[in-house]
Amino acid sequence: MKQKFDIITSTCVPLPLENVDTDQIIPARFLKATTREESFFGDNLFRDWRYNADGSVNKDFVLNIPSYSGCILLAGKNFGSGSSREHAAWAIAGYGFRVVISSFFADIHKNNELNNFVLPVQVSEAFLKELFQTVHDNPKALVTVDLPNQTVTNLSTNHSEQFEINAYKKLCLMSGLDDIDFLVANKDKIEVWEKRNR
Repeated sequence: MKQKFDIITSTCVPLPLENVDTDQIIPARFLKATTREESFFGDNLFRDWRYNADGSVNKDFVLNIPSYSGCILLAGKNFGSGSSREHAAWAIAGYGFRVVISSFFADIHKNNELNNFVLPVQVSEAFLKELFQTVHDNPKALVTVDLPNQTVTNLSTNHSEQFEINAYKKLCLMSGLDDIDFLVANKDKIEVWEKRNR
């Protein structure tokens, strides 16, 4: 069972870049691993942006700037485009992000995030712009993501927006269940249905 989702209030890490693809999220050379070792993938999230060619830390990249922290990633439009590699979602979760907020997600990546207990929250471009500005002005600004009510709130302005999520995935996130856990939890109901419909 995974950590259940409810209401998350956190500071944000801003990545105001559009069309960030899965190869930028986790470069292809790290895809040889076939098991999900969260620390490995989290350590290599945005690897080619976090580190210079000589292996030294890129102090200008947002993950390396101490003033920015939190479990919410603010991302530009069209986040997660490119290949369908699930490793990208593994890397985001492995780093410690629980929520990604963007104005648009690539569909496959969005589903991969949900399957790996990362909540993709799609908001309007205007609201995303406001969030980026708020965090730029104050890195300690807080954002609340309320999964039960499907709202995201900028606590600095008290502006909120609703977001959509598949009802089944919402149930799984709030219950801390992946697809297999869900089936096991409903085993008795499934067996009753099978007996009734033989």
